Parts: sequence; structure tokens; C-alpha cells
Amino acid sequence: MIAEFGLAALWLAAAFALLQAFAGIGHWRGFSPALASLTRPVAVVQGLLCLIAFGCLIWLFAITDLSVLLVASNSHIDKPLIFKLAGAWGNHEGSMLLWVTVLSLAGAAIALFEKRLDTSTLGAALFAQSLLGLGFFAFLLFSSNPFERLDPAPPAGAGLNPLLQDIGLAFHPPTLYIGYVGLSVAFSFAVAALLTGKVGPAFARAMRPWVLLAWIFLTIGITAGSYWAYYELGWGGWWFWDPVENASLMPWLAATALLHSVAVLATRDALRAWTIMLALVAFAMAMAGTFLVRSGILTSVHAFAVDPERGAFILALLAIYVGGAMTLFALRIGVVREGKTFALLSREGAIVGNNIFLSVVLAIVLVGTLWPLAAEAMGDRISVGPPYFNRTTVPIALALMLLLIVGPMLRWRGDMLSRHKLLWAPVGLFIVLFAALMATQAQAGIWPILALALAAATALGAILPLFGRNILRTPIPVWGMALAHLGFAISVAGMAAESGWKSEKLAAMQVGESAVVSGWTVRLADVRPVVGDNWVALEGQMHVRRGDDATTMLPQSRQFSSPRQQTSEAALLTRWDGQLYAVIAAPAEGDPSGRWQVRLWWKPFVTLIWFGGLLIALGGGIALLGRVSLGWRKRARGNPWRDA
Repeated sequence: MIAEFGLAALWLAAAFALLQAFAGIGHWRGFSPALASLTRPVAVVQGLLCLIAFGCLIWLFAITDLSVLLVASNSHIDKPLIFKLAGAWGNHEGSMLLWVTVLSLAGAAIALFEKRLDTSTLGAALFAQSLLGLGFFAFLLFSSNPFERLDPAPPAGAGLNPLLQDIGLAFHPPTLYIGYVGLSVAFSFAVAALLTGKVGPAFARAMRPWVLLAWIFLTIGITAGSYWAYYELGWGGWWFWDPVENASLMPWLAATALLHSVAVLATRDALRAWTIMLALVAFAMAMAGTFLVRSGILTSVHAFAVDPERGAFILALLAIYVGGAMTLFALRIGVVREGKTFALLSREGAIVGNNIFLSVVLAIVLVGTLWPLAAEAMGDRISVGPPYFNRTTVPIALALMLLLIVGPMLRWRGDMLSRHKLLWAPVGLFIVLFAALMATQAQAGIWPILALALAAATALGAILPLFGRNILRTPIPVWGMALAHLGFAISVAGMAAESGWKSEKLAAMQVGESAVVSGWTVRLADVRPVVGDNWVALEGQMHVRRGDDATTMLPQSRQFSSPRQQTSEAALLTRWDGQLYAVIAAPAEGDPSGRWQVRLWWKPFVTLIWFGGLLIALGGGIALLGRVSLGWRKRARGNPWRDA
């Protein structure tokens, strides 16, 4: 009965989404006060019903109810509980139910907490949010029912992809989805603004916390996904420009541009049309990513659906929502009054430059991701891999870092560089560090050296806006901005160090033999069988030493039975200056000596990549806390519209 109860809750939520659409129209147009009064409570009830439906699915996986097709196809009676629960969204139907649940909860959050939008704009926003929900409810109920029964029920279940049986799966998809679907709020706000014509600082101040929240979760999700791929897939890389990786990066790039643009609109009443456009593009990228992952046109550990009909359904939703919104933009942007002007050399000008660079990178990634698919549809096969993305995006990213150094120090409206004596500090640091690295580490290559020098200068530039301020009176969002920019510089430093100075050793070793990589001596002391909850493995016991630092590493080659699949479990040794990464595999066929295949990497300062990512998200969290607390204080004083 749990499955039927969950399905009933899902149908009811869809019905409430339809009612919310009508109530939202009444709220927006003001023709029915009685209907308008239902808008907020209906949105809240819809969110609760979706939460109940998703809770039912979680429970079905927890008890391994194999009479439900989704559970039987993606779980197993012997699987650990944490992976049973994570399996609820480690598949197509479950992940789409999670998507719809987050979408409905976002609408409920607007209804409960949004007090700054005027009545008509709020009604139009909830109307737009309900239309988004209706399309995805239809997709779930008619194309991807997560509660479909299976008769007869199998005795054990097919199990979950072993690569997804990792604790990272419990955090990566939900955080990424909150970011993805959180952008729906910005989309609905933008549609509402186009419908009402009310775009200004008050509107931007209402939108900014929602954009910031979505951006924070996108950052966490991408950072967690990168680290999961790094240690779980066993290939030693932290980013491979996989199409599904790109599908998560593109909304983040658009959201980053939107976050800066909405700050200009909120603070200085400029970039009105551009902000609306970015809000539409950001959610369009989230929708495009959803289509790529679930259409069946990609082959990836992330890609769940292989049914072309489902892909066609999502493509239709993409065309309706994004095409409709862009058409609305073309028809209604003329009613949005032009914002205030500013000089090219100003903080607004730097943010426009930031937006342009981010948009160019977004276009490069979008073309590189979609072009092979378009070529294949026309009967040709081409491959677009890391060389294309690295050569095109790295120079633009480095130019963007220059703006991060200068932009936060510039004044609004207009400025002169000669006023900012502190700017010489990061410039001098860059020149000295770049020259020193070129003289001593030229073998690393020009791009890693340039990136490392710019990262150091950007890190210094991130904290320069704090100089000369009263620390106790500095607004909290300024601290958040500084920390986020510092985190970006730290991530780039980790990327540069790993790219330019990593070492790799591939060896065929018998027990007792040793290999050396970047000063680390690694001896294969033993290989022994080990048994886990639902796998068996051959585990290598490696004694590693660098000077007085000695320890043991235990990489594994695992064999899962449900489903049958072999995986490599890397062993990581983390030190202040980097990570030693070890993978072991069985002897190659036809090798009479029985030597084990061992792969070793030394990756200097690679952990800075993910530490910086977490600092970026933390900076966003601090800025969000500052904005929310500022809004509370203003409402307490009875003036919610005046900016700080």
C-alpha cells in the first residue's frame, strides 16, 4: 500500500499544481480575491504532498520492497542500508521524483517566505512555478512512474551500479538538484517580471537570496561530484569534460553571471534586461542538462534513461518552457524601463566584463558538448575532448581572474585606477612569482605557471577590499565575497599545481618489489582477499615511505555480484603538499610472472581544488546569511525596500 499511497500523493500534488496555476492568475491579475487567497496555501500543500511521495519511495527502498519495479531494478536485499536509501535517486524515475519534489518545495518556500515582492509579481511567479511543476508531474505520471508494481516480485533484486554504491552518492545528486531546481525560482521571478513589467532594485533584492542559495548548492554539488569521480572511478582525474560534467557546469556558469548581474540591479538599478535574460538562460541550462542526462543520447555512469520517448518528452518540455520564456522576453522586454548608466571603468563595468567572460565560456562548453551529438545525428562521428575545452576556456578563465583582482576595489558608477595604490601589491606579486617560476620550473609549461601566479595575485586581491575598513562594521556580504573569491583562487592554484607538476608511474610488480614516484618509495608487501557487505576484493598492501614519513596504503580491485561488475578502489595518502594516489589491478592475461598492475600518481596540492570549492560555497553561505539578516532588520524597522 505504500507505493499506492505515494502515487496518490503524487497525483494530488499534480492537481494542486493545476489549482495553483489558476490561483496564481487570480493573484497576478487581481480579478478574484477569493481565488488569490488560495495561492500561498495551495503551493505549500503541493510541496508537502510531493515530500510525502518522495518519502514513500525512500521507505520502499529502505525495506527493499521488490514488488515495486524501481526497487527491484535498482536495489538488492544484501545491499547496505545507506546505499539502499541512496538508490532511491540513483536511477531515472527516482531522480526525477527528487527533481519534482525540490521544484514543489521551492514553490512552497516562495509562498511561505517571500515577503518582498509586490502582490501581482508574487502571483505571477507562483503561476510560472506551477506551470513548471505541471510539465514534470505529467512526465512522471505518464512516462516515468516511480511506483509501478512488478508481478511476480523477484527474490533478490538486480542491485545498483557499483560505481554509485558510494557515500558520495548520498550528497552529490541532492545538492546538485537543489541548485538545478533552485534556478527555477529565478526563472519564475523573471517570467513574472516580464508579465508585470516591474523590474527594479526591489525585484532584484527579492531574487538575489534565491539565486545565491541555488548557486551555493550547485557549487557544493559540482565540488562533491568532482571529488567522487576522482577517488571512485580510479582514473586519477578530477575533471574530464564529460558531457554530463558539462551539464552541471553550464548552469553554474550562468548562475555565477546572474549572481553578479542581480547584485548590480539590486544595488545600482542597472542591467535590468540583462539580468532577466540571465535568469532565463540559467534555468534553460539546467533543463538542457536534464535532457542530456535522461534522454538516452549519452552513455555515462550519470546517465540513467535509455528510452528515446522519455528524451522526446523532456525535449518537448525544454522547447515549451525555454522557447515560451524567450518568446515572452522578446515580446515584453520593451515594457522594462532602461536602468541607470555607468562608466566602463567602474565596478559595474568589471561585473559586465565578468558576465561576458562567463558567457563566452558557457557558449564554448555548450557548443563542445552538443556539437558531437548534432554531428552524430547527421551521420558523422566526431570527438570533442579535453584538448578543445582546455585550449579555449583556460585563457578566458585567466582573463577573468584579472577582473577578480581589480573589480571589487573599483567604485560604483565610475572610478580611476590611479586612486588604488593597493592594486600594485597583487600586480607585483604576480610579476615576481611568474618570473621566479619561469626561471626555475619552466618544464611545467606556460599555462600552469601563469595560472599559479594569477591565483596568488587573485588571493591577495580577494582580501584587499577589507583593508582600511572597520572590521566590526564591514557588512557580512563583503566578507562572503572576499571568501568566495579567495576560494576561487585557491581552487585555481590546486588545478595549476596538479596539471603542471604531477608525476605518474605505471608498473608491473610482484610481491616484494618496489617503485618510486616523486620521492615516494612504494613496496608491494602483499595481496590478499577481503570480503565486504556485497562484494569481494583483492587488496594490495603497500608500504610507502618518503624520508621519515612511512605508512601503509590499501588499494583494492573489487568484484560485485549484483550486478556483476569490477571496480578499482583507489587508496589515497594525503599530506600537506599533495596526495599519493594508488590503484591496483589483477595481472594481465598471458603474463606468466603473475605481476600485479600498479598505477601510482603524486598530485601536488591537488586537495586545494576541493578545499577552494568548499570555501566558495562557504563564502556564498556567509553572504546569504548577511542578506537574510539584513532583510529581517529592515522589515523590523518597517522599511524593507531601502538597500544598505
